[in-house]
Amino acid sequence: MNPKERPNHKLYIQALRRMSPEARLLKSFELSQFSRELFIHGLRKRFPHLTEDELKKIYLERLDKCHNRNY
Repeated sequence: MNPKERPNHKLYIQALRRMSPEARLLKSFELSQFSRELFIHGLRKRFPHLTEDELKKIYLERLDKCHNRNY
């Protein structure tokens, strides 16, 4: 990947190195939660007519596809 495509990558790495291991772990949990919320929000926008249970089913099915790509 071209460094020009990621102009802030060096700053990002420096910020991570300044964080304690605990802070990095907490940040990873925060980003994971944000990703889940964003994914579910996208499903709600795409399928506004579905119930929460139906959305949860689609969410879990799509996660399963992602986690089992090598099978």
